Amino acid sequence: MLAHALKLNQRNKIPMKPIIDILEQRIAPILAQLAPDIPNPSAIVKPSQDPRFGDYQANGIMALAKQLKTNPRELAQQVVDQLNVSDMCEPPEIAGPGFINFRLLPAWLTQKLTQAIQDPDRLGVDTLSDPKKVVVDFAGPNLAKEMHVGHIRSTIIGDVIARILEFGYNEPNNIIRQSHVGDWGLPFGMLVTYLRENTPEAASNPENIKIADLEEFYRAAKQRFDSDETFKQNAYKATVALHEHDQDTLEIWKHIVAESRIHAQAIYDKMNIKLRVEDERGESAFSKDLPDVVKSLADANILQESQGAQCVFLDGFKNKEGNPLPLIVQKSDGAYLYATTDLAAIRFRAKQLKADRIIYVTDARQKLHFQMIFACARQAQWAPENVSLEHVPFGSVLGPDNKPFKTRSGENVKLKDLLDEATQRALKVVEAKNPDLPPEQKQQIAQAVGIGAVKYADLSNNLVGDYVFDWDKMLAMEGNTAPYLQYAYARIQSIFRKGDIDTDQLLANTDVLQLDAPEELTLAKHLLRYGEIIETVVRDLRPHLLTNYLFELAQNFSSFYTNCPVLKADAESTITSRLLLCHQTAHTLAHGLNLLGIKTIKQM
Repeated sequence: MLAHALKLNQRNKIPMKPIIDILEQRIAPILAQLAPDIPNPSAIVKPSQDPRFGDYQANGIMALAKQLKTNPRELAQQVVDQLNVSDMCEPPEIAGPGFINFRLLPAWLTQKLTQAIQDPDRLGVDTLSDPKKVVVDFAGPNLAKEMHVGHIRSTIIGDVIARILEFGYNEPNNIIRQSHVGDWGLPFGMLVTYLRENTPEAASNPENIKIADLEEFYRAAKQRFDSDETFKQNAYKATVALHEHDQDTLEIWKHIVAESRIHAQAIYDKMNIKLRVEDERGESAFSKDLPDVVKSLADANILQESQGAQCVFLDGFKNKEGNPLPLIVQKSDGAYLYATTDLAAIRFRAKQLKADRIIYVTDARQKLHFQMIFACARQAQWAPENVSLEHVPFGSVLGPDNKPFKTRSGENVKLKDLLDEATQRALKVVEAKNPDLPPEQKQQIAQAVGIGAVKYADLSNNLVGDYVFDWDKMLAMEGNTAPYLQYAYARIQSIFRKGDIDTDQLLANTDVLQLDAPEELTLAKHLLRYGEIIETVVRDLRPHLLTNYLFELAQNFSSFYTNCPVLKADAESTITSRLLLCHQTAHTLAHGLNLLGIKTIKQM
């Protein structure tokens, strides 16, 4: 259906501002007139929590009345007396101590939903004003070993944020994905040392090393590093040699990185993550900039030596003992740290890429690190105040025991194994539901459902909190899960198949849309909130708001479908009108799931 919709003639395309914004803009000049001495007074329009009192509610009158030292109900009445929303709402009502309630007119809803249906590319969602140039830093796995479950959240969340920003700003070229991979640190010094000392044939022919070999080599190198002081010192020396661009060390490093990239790209492709090699800008990309980072900090008189290391001491950052907490940018042996590279990256993104927003999607445990990095970049004047530096922190993935998700042997769960298991578990569900489907189709459905379930489970949680990885819950066909939403989409497709509906012909009759039944009105109102949700997620970077919206959309559609016959409606015009509601629901589900990087399927 989505493909059919994209063919629709768009001569009537009229992107719409979110209803909240329309109401805010109608009320704003009245508040400015009533409170001329208060800068930018806001109506604070929100969707009503209880539909019995209307669809939207202005909540800002009481706070404004307090500032003006006046009665809030009287102030609300003054606003209502001057407000003209008769084209879109019933007469506004004042409730409680000064709330203003708004109930949308069915005729206005019909008009706006018709416009949204006629705009298949953007579903009536207006492009956000003042589009930004944004760098989204996400994924960033450590190379030289396989990706594991610890990489899943940054990869999924960052990809979704980039997708939603692209759609919201409608400027795909201004959204720059960057994977700041760990390809320049101590693990490589350890590996190079191990290869030279224990497998000289691999060190001499690194192009023959595969990712499984690297896993074994790294595990052995880590054991040696932890138990052998001589090996540890040699590993540190090899790391310094890498940082100094020693050619022999670089040659081994290049092949390790190349093999790691092949593995990572296969994972991205399987997960439907929009990351490519050209998006990679790891630690090594900034290696030649690091001496200048340290020099520039010294020239700005914000660098201090402490126990032989070069440090920045920032106001407001102290350790547990209350002493100044250093941001170390160069160790006493000359080696650089994550902080040095992150500072170089911010300088590059702000100065050369001209980014307006720089967004980092990392583990919540790095919160202090990024607070210090951002403060240092501001102090060094590498990121002026008009450049937004944002950290999107997330919690950990836990196992059923509420401890970090591990294998039974206590190792990190490899991402490849987890994705394969998701597909296999979903395949069993498909086999049980539709055993007669062709094997190839079953496999396609299983991959879409299994991987979609894993991604949705991650995104539907509040990012900052930990969440428990529960196969049964995430693959359930009921509740707030990807399979439930994918099934809702497939269910609508079955309506169109059963009725042998020509979608192009249907969309040529959008003037037939009519909203009468309460369930039709509820569904239409929810469909028209899509732009509002997109705008909020772009601003606040909270993908779970989109998952919640889609879940509620599927629930509203279920209520509509239960109470409003579609193909068996009494009149032909009613059938067409309700099919249009079905179409727009499916289109919105598919569009929203695509922004989440989750595929839809026509049959489950």
